Amino acid sequence: MAQTRRRRNTKHRGNAAGIVETRGRTGRKLTAQERGGKPAGKTAAQRRQQRLDRPPTWKGAAQRAFFAAIFFVGIVILFLKESIGVAVAWGAFVLIFYIPMGYYLDLMIYRRRQAKKAAKGS
Repeated sequence: MAQTRRRRNTKHRGNAAGIVETRGRTGRKLTAQERGGKPAGKTAAQRRQQRLDRPPTWKGAAQRAFFAAIFFVGIVILFLKESIGVAVAWGAFVLIFYIPMGYYLDLMIYRRRQAKKAAKGS
């Protein structure tokens, strides 16, 4: 038989002593330092601009190349039906090729962005 009574949406908040606790944080408000999250006063656009103003690093390029190589190995195994040894060899080649390519591409984009920023500021 279908249920006729409407079920409640939220949990009853009472405890064993019969005291109903309020939801959420009931203590004092956290200070900006305790919250730790994003710096106070900076908008998303300012944080993005700050991130884009950092020059590229070899570490960042290596991390991206590593994930791309793992993805490539998976594609070679699943879709091209190659053995794991052949896929890993291709992955190593892709890794060695992608690290400098990714770094210099990032460097080119960074320099172009900085030149555009300098031309706009002048």
